[in-house]
Amino acid sequence: MKRFSALISASLFASSLFASASAAPLQISFWHSMEGVKDLVAQFAREFNASQSQYELSVTSVGNYREAPAKLQAAIKAANPPTMFQAEFTYFSKLVGDGQLVNLDKYEAALPSSLTNDFYPAVWKAGEVGKVRYGLPWNVSTPVLFYNAGVLRGAKVAPPKTWTELEATADKLGNGRRPLLVIADAWTFEGLVASRGGTLVQSGKPNFASPEAVAALDQLARMVKGGSAQFRTLDDAIGAAFDFTRGQNLMVVASVANWTDFQKLPFVELGAAPFPCEKVCAVPLGGANIVLPKGSTSSEQAGALAFWKFLMEPARLAEWVKATAYVTPRRSVQPALAEYYAKNPYRKAAYSQLDDAFPRPSAPDYSVWQKYLEDAIQKATTGKLSAQAALQEAQAKASQ
Repeated sequence: MKRFSALISASLFASSLFASASAAPLQISFWHSMEGVKDLVAQFAREFNASQSQYELSVTSVGNYREAPAKLQAAIKAANPPTMFQAEFTYFSKLVGDGQLVNLDKYEAALPSSLTNDFYPAVWKAGEVGKVRYGLPWNVSTPVLFYNAGVLRGAKVAPPKTWTELEATADKLGNGRRPLLVIADAWTFEGLVASRGGTLVQSGKPNFASPEAVAALDQLARMVKGGSAQFRTLDDAIGAAFDFTRGQNLMVVASVANWTDFQKLPFVELGAAPFPCEKVCAVPLGGANIVLPKGSTSSEQAGALAFWKFLMEPARLAEWVKATAYVTPRRSVQPALAEYYAKNPYRKAAYSQLDDAFPRPSAPDYSVWQKYLEDAIQKATTGKLSAQAALQEAQAKASQ
């Protein structure tokens, strides 16, 4: 009888081992907006899948930052969201406010301090709302001052370091051009205001009509009116890029990740300098967080965290930076990029200012408020309203 029981136990144990060995890996889905480098993201997924057998990751490009939210909301409504989603910073805050994301505090607590302390402070803080973690960093950018290096060198003019210097430089380089390209973009305007010591959101409420914001918009409107700057909307980005590469405009503040776009139009010697300071040096972070929409199991969440840690490995981050022109979220990756910087010295401008970076506003409604702000920039720079009146109008709309 004992021998029969032993045979049964051995058989059950063998069956268990066989079932475990033949069990399909757990499916993990990741929706992202990196259409331009989707092949690289797919490569990272294949490498992750080959590195272990517990999870099978699938990646899907779901359009740019403006297109992806609608697809995510449809999936949430259908109770079929992806395990992981790449959420642009302002949309990230809305997702948190709507209660649609998994609280990641317990996962953060399990991370080694050698990893969490390696992130630039603003980058790590950008994944928090109300001191609770909902997001994890990946693609991070900062705005830089792109400029026509050939023209500035020929005029013996150094790239401006402050907004006051930038206005003087634009005046000097006129001669039929409109040297500065002004884009109605809330993100870069956040930096203009912060460099004057102000903020566009205070205690979770809009602060659009502050003296610092009015002064910043006054300067842009003054330059456009005086002919030293040209106004463009975000929808005019392609036309603006052509004007810049043709030499009609000589300077523009934009994301360092736009470097790859400018390279497709190689009609100008491209230079890049740090985002101009004024009273202080303050640089708004751009990019997105990796988030986990509610609805996944604990096992699926563990798989998502495993892939995020895989993406955060220094060698992989270095490869990511070189391919995309994003900045590295981790300090320890910088030495691996030394040779890359030496060959591309202008790109170092973005990385040199990460210690001056600050997260974007975390108010849940800021994703809507920024549209009012961009309307205000357009109205002031096209002369429809004064800077103060335009910002007061935006403040009133955001406060409703």
